Amino acid sequence: MKGTLGSRAVVLGAGIIGAACARELALMGFDVLVVDRGGAAGATTAHGEGNVLVSDKGPGPELELARLSRRLWPETLAALAERHPHAARSVEWDPKGGIVIATTDAGARALTRFAAAQRAAGVRADVLDAGALAAAEPFATRDHAAALHYPEDAQVQPAAAATALLTDALAAGAELRTGCEVLGAVTRGARLTAVRTATGPLEADLFVNAAGPWAGALSARLGAPVDVRPRRGDALVTAPLPPTVFHKVYDADYVAAVGSSAEALQTSAVVEATRGGSVLLGSSRRRVGFDDRLRPAVLSAVAAKALRLFPTLAGAMVTRAYGGFRPYVPDHLPVIGADPRLAGLWHAGGHEGAGIGLSVGTARLLRDLVSGRPTEIDATAFRVDRPAVLGPVRRPPDGALAPPEEGAR
Repeated sequence: MKGTLGSRAVVLGAGIIGAACARELALMGFDVLVVDRGGAAGATTAHGEGNVLVSDKGPGPELELARLSRRLWPETLAALAERHPHAARSVEWDPKGGIVIATTDAGARALTRFAAAQRAAGVRADVLDAGALAAAEPFATRDHAAALHYPEDAQVQPAAAATALLTDALAAGAELRTGCEVLGAVTRGARLTAVRTATGPLEADLFVNAAGPWAGALSARLGAPVDVRPRRGDALVTAPLPPTVFHKVYDADYVAAVGSSAEALQTSAVVEATRGGSVLLGSSRRRVGFDDRLRPAVLSAVAAKALRLFPTLAGAMVTRAYGGFRPYVPDHLPVIGADPRLAGLWHAGGHEGAGIGLSVGTARLLRDLVSGRPTEIDATAFRVDRPAVLGPVRRPPDGALAPPEEGAR
């Protein structure tokens, strides 16, 4: 489908992935409507840390998407600064780099192997000796076996970044409709022609499922389920401190936790500061559905891991704790592309905890796939028709409205 004026696109989800996709589609000439059952950037995006990372990804398709996104972020922000300078400044782009610390000999060996493979794929990973680490992070632990500096890692303020992308989309003619829940599908043959909402059907030429952790439930309502599930994460926030943490700093076991498929609790130390002086302490991963209760035992485990990296934080006051849901896919790769079972339906999701950083690259891939242009990286690994993603087909009859799935709210 060519993105010509008059072509209608409905983006389902107003988080950062939906905002980035809406922007690309609007700029290429689509008449875009973004719908969200809540508010813009109000769910998973608002609970993210704003990571734009290459350091946690080994060689392969996700790393290539991360490198594409890392290149596109400054270009995107420069374009935003010309049209919407205040929105661009609010993004708080900070290319501060990341530091990975191994606190055990086994972790050091694994980190060294991992970094060697990354370097072969084009990632810069610089070894830090004890003196260099102390200079870069004077309050970090001295009890470590290895440390690496990743200068390409960066950070944004996630809700502000999504809002800025959405602002540019709206300026290009897109519309935003919040408080609008999708209840089902209207199909003709094997094509999705409209989505049903409480206020009536929304017709379009294409629909983008960008519903984050709710993408699995939404896709089931539309009759073409994909296996995207919620994976819970929790973090702690300190009161503002004097300058204490200068990079994104995490323990080498973070990479293993990200790649784990375990349902049980996984924790690893992730420590970084905000521009306001607060320090964020993470991270955890649990597959508990949409159970949003904070668990003291989880928060205690997160704090304990963080203190291994920064013992001086032991006296810091924690002012709040929060959690959110990451969109998890069993093979740990995003889902980007056309649904092979239902023409007109496209997917952009399943990024787990990397959606903020990967958003602009994902949107660029979607733009090129929709328009039939050559993609800047190979998108094959993200296709919808792979075993880890597809569920059984439950397409509604022609012209019928698919009823809501139980538990889909």
